[in-house]
Amino acid sequence: MIYPKDLKTGSFVGVTAPSAGCETEADIKALESARLQFEKLGYPVLETENVRSFIKGRSSSGSVRAKELHSLVADNRIRAIIAIHGGDFLMEMLPYVDFNLIGDNPKWFQGYSDITGLTFTITTLLDMATIYSYNFTTFGMQPWHKSLRNNIRLLSGENFTQESFDSFQNGHIEKVTGLEEFQLTDRVCWNNLYPAAGSSEEDGFRIKGRALGGCLDVLLTLVGTRFDHTVEFINKYKDDKILWFLESFDLGSEALTRGLWQLKEAGWFEHAAGFIFGRPAMYEEGYDISYSEAVLSVLGELKVPIVTDADIGHKPPQLAMMMGAVAEVRSKGGKGSIDFIKR
Repeated sequence: MIYPKDLKTGSFVGVTAPSAGCETEADIKALESARLQFEKLGYPVLETENVRSFIKGRSSSGSVRAKELHSLVADNRIRAIIAIHGGDFLMEMLPYVDFNLIGDNPKWFQGYSDITGLTFTITTLLDMATIYSYNFTTFGMQPWHKSLRNNIRLLSGENFTQESFDSFQNGHIEKVTGLEEFQLTDRVCWNNLYPAAGSSEEDGFRIKGRALGGCLDVLLTLVGTRFDHTVEFINKYKDDKILWFLESFDLGSEALTRGLWQLKEAGWFEHAAGFIFGRPAMYEEGYDISYSEAVLSVLGELKVPIVTDADIGHKPPQLAMMMGAVAEVRSKGGKGSIDFIKR
């Protein structure tokens, strides 16, 4: 596994728009605030031209997005590249991406939601670790939530345990100033599912394996395409096994069940050590099927630990997930933690 160089004082951070760019004035203010705060930490920021562009849900054409990304990859001053936003159409740029260039110039790539299309592909194709965590505009909040500081600690190479948070934001909050903090309203409570006999909530459990995953909505677009190298990746690391971290944006019970079944039948879960699911952004209980019931209906037969409602994805705050690294998750009594090992 290739681990890009850690962020150090004076390292540049690149910001680009592989999916959508800034759409509103609040987005621009968040971008400028985030830029200022990174520079105060000693990380100068370089942004590509398409960051401030928004055309029908896209920052620019697929080929332009790839070209902008390449410009940051080729810049030796940059050690981390963070997507400005998620969106819906990142897949359009994948045919134009020069993965050989990325492989020859390892850098940290970070983002979540639609950015899964890039981070997941880079890790599984190039054996290069990436970060599934906040897009750049989130760093515009003032003051920063602890999870943002932890994100920077991870990029900086610090070895520490990330702990689950006390409360989370249950729903999307429209930005007005671009500087808004999370509105933490609901109690965080990780949910342990025990399909294996002999397990108990009182004991809790531990899952260890290579971290792999992202947004299910996007992974279901990638599976079976020429950008899908998942089976080769999991077979290479079958001795470590795979710790899958997954979250969904707007999959209801039917789509979630079908999607997990599709990935299982495609061979993705062959060497799974366990699963940790983030809180879904939107979920409708068709046929009165809960999220946990949908997950268990497909994955229960694998007889591995499963956690739901963890701090990953669209309902912040979220843990920074180092995709490709060996991860150890512990979950007990509604709380959890995760450590990453670079090997």
